[in-house]
Amino acid sequence: MLVDSHCHLDHLDLSDREGGLNGVIDAAQARGITHFLSVAVDMTTSRSLIDLTAQFDNVYSSVGVHPLQKIPQPVPSIEELVSLAQEPRVVAIGETGLDNFYSSETIDWQRQSFVNHLKACQEITKPVIIHTRDARDETIELMREYTPSAGGVMHCFTETWEMAQQALELGFYISFSGIVTFANAKALRDVAVKVPLDRILVETDSPWLAPVPHRGSQNEPQYVREVAQCMADLRGISLEELASATTDNFNRLFQIPA
Repeated sequence: MLVDSHCHLDHLDLSDREGGLNGVIDAAQARGITHFLSVAVDMTTSRSLIDLTAQFDNVYSSVGVHPLQKIPQPVPSIEELVSLAQEPRVVAIGETGLDNFYSSETIDWQRQSFVNHLKACQEITKPVIIHTRDARDETIELMREYTPSAGGVMHCFTETWEMAQQALELGFYISFSGIVTFANAKALRDVAVKVPLDRILVETDSPWLAPVPHRGSQNEPQYVREVAQCMADLRGISLEELASATTDNFNRLFQIPA
């Protein structure tokens, strides 16, 4: 039993997909993926995902604004994040964070948004989903200053073992995507082996970052199995053990009854 702990179901191109979104979910379930967290990237999707999750009893969602949003737009307020996060199938706030790689010119806006997300997590006691790239020190600094009581996850992790350690010390989980299967990802695989098994999540970040051997095609939640198999092989354990651990971790972090 596996969980795709981070996907974007509302961004999938379903134009040629038999069965549409139901077909995507069915294909994943046929490969042992039982639950899905569809993550918001702006306030519009934060609201629309609430309606989407109502259609499926095994799909959860988050509310939040991705750091790589086009500016100008208002920084999401703590009040609106908290209000939306109280919906019953919303299990996290994010994704949020800092990205100096793609959008360093908006870093002030990103910082204000990130802080508001973290403060909202403190107010409602839900975990945060963090995106970070080329902003290690400031990301950790803000995580320390505004640590959510419910913790959170460093999603689609591609940073150093040092940053992973700092996040783990703050009670965070580390999530690995299809990037860990890429030929040029040796340094990331070295990190993946070091993270304690009880603090690991697996994800697709679909429709992006399809794992080997599906690179070049649209990613789907069913391919989290390839990510999990890679992680199991790296650690010298069975897929079943890796799947059981990451599912337990998901349920614990997002406060979902097993």
